[in-house]
Amino acid sequence: MLVEAGRNLKPGEVPEDIAARYPARAQFNPNNVWPGLRVSMGRDGNNRAAATVRPYEQARILGGGSAINGIGGNRGSPDDYAEWVSTGASSWSWESVLPYFKKLETDLDFGSDRELHGDSGPIPVQRVRRSEFAGFIRDAASEFRRLGYEERDDQNGKWETGLFGTAVNLDRDGKRASTATTYLSAAVRARSNLEIRTDTRVNKLFVANGTVEGFEIVAHGRVERIVANTVVVSAGALHTPALLQRSGIGPGELLQSLGVTVRVDRRGVGRNLLEHPSIGVSAFLAPHARLGDGGTYHLQGVLRWSSGLSNTPAGDMHTAISARSGWHAVGGRIGTLFSWVNKSYSRGEVAIASSDPNVPPSVDFRLLSDKRDLERLADAFRLCGAALTAPGMAQTVLEVFPSTYSERVKKLLQLNLRNQVLTSLIAPIMDRSALVRTGVLAMAQDGTSPLAALMNDEELLNRHLTKHVGGVWHPCGTCRMGAATDPLAVTDTDGKVIGLEGLYVCDASLMPTIPCANLNFPVIMMAEKISDVLKQKLAG
Repeated sequence: MLVEAGRNLKPGEVPEDIAARYPARAQFNPNNVWPGLRVSMGRDGNNRAAATVRPYEQARILGGGSAINGIGGNRGSPDDYAEWVSTGASSWSWESVLPYFKKLETDLDFGSDRELHGDSGPIPVQRVRRSEFAGFIRDAASEFRRLGYEERDDQNGKWETGLFGTAVNLDRDGKRASTATTYLSAAVRARSNLEIRTDTRVNKLFVANGTVEGFEIVAHGRVERIVANTVVVSAGALHTPALLQRSGIGPGELLQSLGVTVRVDRRGVGRNLLEHPSIGVSAFLAPHARLGDGGTYHLQGVLRWSSGLSNTPAGDMHTAISARSGWHAVGGRIGTLFSWVNKSYSRGEVAIASSDPNVPPSVDFRLLSDKRDLERLADAFRLCGAALTAPGMAQTVLEVFPSTYSERVKKLLQLNLRNQVLTSLIAPIMDRSALVRTGVLAMAQDGTSPLAALMNDEELLNRHLTKHVGGVWHPCGTCRMGAATDPLAVTDTDGKVIGLEGLYVCDASLMPTIPCANLNFPVIMMAEKISDVLKQKLAG
């Protein structure tokens, strides 16, 4: 039995907003995400300043994040997986995971390279070709080349810094390929031993005598108990620890304070929350530099670069070059250099606020609480601000400004008629009037300081980053793998919850540290690897 809290996605019946190459329509559609989820973002190094609280879009649909995410298809560095081994995840070296990265993909560009790529997996991957770049992408890439960064062909090839056409999991027809339709094909869905229940929430797990015995579900107001001696939880790095905690698996003191009977006291459940801290610098584009087609993939180019900060790995920084910053008419006129710390160290926490499954968990990312992350994100901001204001960009951009995913911006990104009409009316006026353009952009900036002031004042920039830092919808680490003797490990290296028989976790919450990657492919890789383990165990 496969249980999904959100709606079904069937092969051949995928809504256009999900299938489309431009993903933001799906990501900000409230029908596709968990309602009411709000998270705390940035913190100073002492965790003293009040954090900015924002809505946080987490997939609630069959296929999870692969159905609504940014469609990035990359793997991370071999050093990421060596780091996992060093934390106690002994069977997750690069040599151990590479076969599963190859197994999951059909590489439409480099499939003949059998050393690094696959040619017969369920998930297609291809690169945005430089011939398809919008004018803004071409000009921004030229500016980065002027700074010394070289063009590279394959984001999933040898790990090296440089400029890449983005690797994306789009099929040959340019459509999104989510796990809901690639792994759960019509043939798989027809299997007699598979039952798929969507629009069905799991309230809690049943645990007794050190063994999982099943779980409680609710659908359309009807509560049902399902008996099972093997359960795999794949609810994501925010909702998996919440489900475990509601079921009595987690920090004993927290559970007792909420009246939850402690079944297994594992204080690591919900700890070690990681994300990629992000910030944007945007520009209102000249007409010739715009992407034009609203259905075209927008994050066309990627700059992978090294901060050079002591004890950080090569390629620890990521700047996505985007020729569109929203599905609507105003967003189509804005380009963004969207940077994130690809190897971050700030750690937060997930904790249930109530035993009631209808109450969202409390999520505090504590982004930038580790000073290494703040220092590197400041470097990224200055790099992007300098690039967009360089003389070579003068004919490409009309106005450059610090951008943020404020609540006002997120409301404007929601797919509805009001936003469509409003932006369609104001966008042409912004083209003609610099005064109107500056005023509208200022409203979206949520009170940020001018770009020039931020570029020249370190303290002001640090305050800006702490207030406006976002994530990349890449939460992970909250049920991390490790040795049974590690008090903060939640599962062993096979994903089995320590101290319980029959209960497994398989999602990004297993990651001991965050990889230098969009998490889409690493999570699918983990599912392939753990499914092999489970098949062997169940067969035995």
